[in-house]
Amino acid sequence: MLKRGATIGILGGGQLGRMLAQAAVQLGYRPIGYAPEGDNVADIVCSDFFANKWDHRAALAAFAEKCDVVTWEFENVPVEAAQAMPQDRIFPHPRALETAQDRLAEKRFVETLGGRPAPYAAVDSRADLDDAVERIGAPGILKTRRDGYDGKGQWRIESRSEAAGLQIPGTPTIYEGLVRFDAEFSVILVRGNDGEVRFWDSARNIHSGGVLVTSTLPAGPEVESQVEDARALARQVADALDYVGVLTLEFFAAADGPVFNEMAPRVHNSGHWSIEGAVTSQFENHIRAVAGLPLGDTQTVAAGTVMTNIIGKDIKTAHSQLGDSDTHLHDYGKKQALAGRKMGHITRLTRA
Repeated sequence: MLKRGATIGILGGGQLGRMLAQAAVQLGYRPIGYAPEGDNVADIVCSDFFANKWDHRAALAAFAEKCDVVTWEFENVPVEAAQAMPQDRIFPHPRALETAQDRLAEKRFVETLGGRPAPYAAVDSRADLDDAVERIGAPGILKTRRDGYDGKGQWRIESRSEAAGLQIPGTPTIYEGLVRFDAEFSVILVRGNDGEVRFWDSARNIHSGGVLVTSTLPAGPEVESQVEDARALARQVADALDYVGVLTLEFFAAADGPVFNEMAPRVHNSGHWSIEGAVTSQFENHIRAVAGLPLGDTQTVAAGTVMTNIIGKDIKTAHSQLGDSDTHLHDYGKKQALAGRKMGHITRLTRA
């Protein structure tokens, strides 16, 4: 168990790191961050911040030297940077990053545990894509195997002729058949270093252009009837990785049961509602887990909750929404309100 005043290092400087740092400060810890130079909005909350490249060995070593434990805020932190940390003091273990950073490896891993992803095929050439579309069918989505998020690195393919005209990227990709589903939902859990697992209620997620728009609770019967099976898989994933911290798995609620979409070895956008909507937020419980503290209660506290992402220039008028009762604004402090960029979120609660 980390002592009061200990230092928690966070790899990454975005909004998730910012909210993790806020939770760490609340619990009496000293957060410090590490990320390449840029709009690192976690910096303002951290006691210290290393703005260095991911392959800067001396800077990584100096950062690690200052930390009692280390965690990360997003899944595209290079595995090599995570492996440069003392392996007995980084949580989750970097094996979770290795698994989640390659969509092909991730799906194969989940299949070994009995999970059911959408039909997929590895695509490394034009012939591979033609064969995948022939075998799996269209419509489907071609995705880069690494680094894609929020709809980036994805191309929807409606037909064989459209596939034939697509200029495939020069990096490994994966083709996924489109899944017919009634709803999208997330399973978010926290696992302590003693193996204890707690789940938050699952939100119904709505996306637009690959970007999450809203997460809503209650999620409705289409989701609630499939949560138990989805949680069973998520627990298996966490146990297989000997995971410590918050882990997210995204699912499609299909007619014949939950279909695995992807995993995120971190706190997740679809869990932001938990800051006001649960007894203990995903951010606080992640810090509790990596610090070796008892896990907090994950029970939902409101009759209804809606988390809405604030995208691009909408952040400029976000304060006007605070006139509504039980509305909570989180402005991430990003400098440029670019189109499609997550600038903050609003959570609205409905009391019983």
